[in-house]
Amino acid sequence: MDTHLPDGPDLADDQGLHHIVDVGLARDPHGVALSWPDGDGWTDRTWTELAADIEVAAARLVGRGVGAGDRLAVLGRNSYAWAVADMAAAAVGVILVPLFPTSSTAQMSHVLRDSGAVACLAEDGREDDVPEVPAWSLTGLLDGGPGWEATADTAARRAAVRADDIASLVYTSGTTGPQKGCVLTHRNMFAAAAAVVEQSTEMFAQVQRPATLVVLPLSHVFGRTVLQGALYSGSRTGLLPNVADLPRYLASFEPTWLAVVPYALEKLRKGMSGNGTGRHPLLGTALRHVICGGARLDPVVGEFFADQGVTVLHAYGLTESATAATLNVPSTNRFTTVGRPLPGTVAAVAPDGELLLRGRQVSPGYWPDPKGSPDGWLHTGDLAEIEADGTVRITGRRKEILVTTGGKNVAPAPLEDRLRLHPLVANAMVVADDRPYVTALIVPEPGTDPADPGIADAVAAANAQVSRAESIRRWALLRSDFSVAAGHLTPTLKLRRAAIAHAFRTEIEELYA
Repeated sequence: MDTHLPDGPDLADDQGLHHIVDVGLARDPHGVALSWPDGDGWTDRTWTELAADIEVAAARLVGRGVGAGDRLAVLGRNSYAWAVADMAAAAVGVILVPLFPTSSTAQMSHVLRDSGAVACLAEDGREDDVPEVPAWSLTGLLDGGPGWEATADTAARRAAVRADDIASLVYTSGTTGPQKGCVLTHRNMFAAAAAVVEQSTEMFAQVQRPATLVVLPLSHVFGRTVLQGALYSGSRTGLLPNVADLPRYLASFEPTWLAVVPYALEKLRKGMSGNGTGRHPLLGTALRHVICGGARLDPVVGEFFADQGVTVLHAYGLTESATAATLNVPSTNRFTTVGRPLPGTVAAVAPDGELLLRGRQVSPGYWPDPKGSPDGWLHTGDLAEIEADGTVRITGRRKEILVTTGGKNVAPAPLEDRLRLHPLVANAMVVADDRPYVTALIVPEPGTDPADPGIADAVAAANAQVSRAESIRRWALLRSDFSVAAGHLTPTLKLRRAAIAHAFRTEIEELYA
């Protein structure tokens, strides 16, 4: 098979992700690299200060005995300390393992055991939430304090990092069973971030002072790719703890571009209702482009922002491609597509309609034994069409994984299986695809009182296995069971999700009313 890749950004074999910092430091040593809210203003760190903070943090990691190739977890919301920890780990060959701040204890335990993490850097106040391994202060890594007194020379460790070394293990939901650790190398993550910058000249090269706010969680690879791309592009980059902070700081920071999931755009749109004519003051004056990925984008949302002078660019990617694979650009933007492949990326459609990808950003496989696909392609599980000009249109999903409008992957099977274990529950189907939150259709056992608190107990037991973002918020009790005769089930009694969703569409709409 032809394994040639088209030209695209790449690291030299003896470089790692710290190359991004080297580029920024050489370009503008006294320019602002990262910022974060401080009361009514912002605290800024220049490229020189950022590089120094990374060096100190890296020396503390080495001084504490974290070896090259060791796995180090991080638990916390977006912060300057989180970003520095990520870059310091990469600089000395430590493999970072992000934990979602909303993860259940069971989920954290699985990730920490499966990855073999030696410790977890925890946000202040979260140390006691960390199971299995020692919890170390995340802010202490940056500021010093108990446990961080020792430092070590990092020159040899930095020189030993290679582009194809593992940079991170990102645990992602499968269709069944526990989360799997997706292996991402330095080359994978750099290629994804840099290719977005290279393709999007109207957002970066043609803007005198690009700026952005990172609101996507750094615990998700999308957030880290955005941060790395922002730094690589020379954008002044503000870090916000979560997406809910965006309306408060958008106008004061004046970003020229953003990267978010559809749910965040929809929430922003609702907060701008009733403004009348003209650009809403919440947006500020500088914002011109928004990259939107992680779930399907409703064209109505894109058109709303277009009327505000903001171009929404739909993108496509997966954890296994370090998020970025295709992206629209302003000159050819269409809301119903996800754009063309990024530089260095090849897209194809298999005979059964599945989208296939190859590129330097594609993961070599899953921890602990990454093998990749035998045919050299990343099988996305999504159905697609590729138009004559190379533009990709997503038409559906093959894999049984649901994606909320917030871009959260939800594996329905574990929730449904746990619900069905309860003596009052005969059957259940989770609903979340292209919806703002997770709900469930529940078939109670015959004779069950709808007011029986046991139903709520069944939901609580299912929710205990997952993060808050994956938890069932509302549910509807159905009067009849799913059946093969009605087309709800396959002959082997598997759920036909589309048929059930259609049959009970009224109940589903009421759950989101």
